[in-house]
Amino acid sequence: MAEHQSEQPGLDRLSTAMGVSPHHLQRTFQRWVGVSPKQFLKSLTRKAALARLEQGCSVLDAALESGLSGPGRLHDLLISTDALTPGEIRKRGEGIQLDYGFGETLFGQALIAWTSRGVNFLGFCQEEGPEQTLWALRHQWSNAGFAEDFDGAQRWLDTIFCESHDKPIPVWLRGSSFQLKVWEALLKIPEGTHATYGQMASLVGHPGAARAVGTAIGSNPIAYIIPCHRVIRQIGETGGYRWGETTKKAIIGYEAVSIRA
Repeated sequence: MAEHQSEQPGLDRLSTAMGVSPHHLQRTFQRWVGVSPKQFLKSLTRKAALARLEQGCSVLDAALESGLSGPGRLHDLLISTDALTPGEIRKRGEGIQLDYGFGETLFGQALIAWTSRGVNFLGFCQEEGPEQTLWALRHQWSNAGFAEDFDGAQRWLDTIFCESHDKPIPVWLRGSSFQLKVWEALLKIPEGTHATYGQMASLVGHPGAARAVGTAIGSNPIAYIIPCHRVIRQIGETGGYRWGETTKKAIIGYEAVSIRA
């Protein structure tokens, strides 16, 4: 599939090459890889298209060279997986204005960024340090415009960490369709409870793909709001956390006390 990605091989062609029935190939592939052949091909195509866009190819050339029928098809693929247009991806955030700032939270200093669409980054600085946290934001949006707004940042953080919310907090997520599915599933874990990586894999319909789920959880760009801290290891250990294990323990302990109160 990787060698012939630009030819967009379908299930029938793959099963003929493998000498098995389409049904057998679909079932076996799903069990071993965690996604269907079609989803895997979609991931390969997305990666190929992104590489061409970042190299400066036009949207039309990137679409055709990736095996898609045209730029409209490429737009549909990327808008469903990245929540960004092909042009936005090729420019690596160029033309996007991000307001950002540091502020104080229950768990120490944090960095938050947002656009008119909603919050798109929240990271803690207690263990990583403000410079490293800011690097993570700028690396994610390398060509975006950045405007400091520390008063606005503190207002956002006060809203996020208040004990009651009168309305939902808008977020703007950039990720693959698999990542988005995992991040949405995290929101289903009730406060004060926990899930294992294996349970999360089953929740998103990919049992056995705990490692891939763990990678998606680790890349969550919006800490606390999307509660990746509620996922722990099978043996009961808290496990790693992008913003530091001590911070993760503090959040878990706070939620445990809050839910009992």
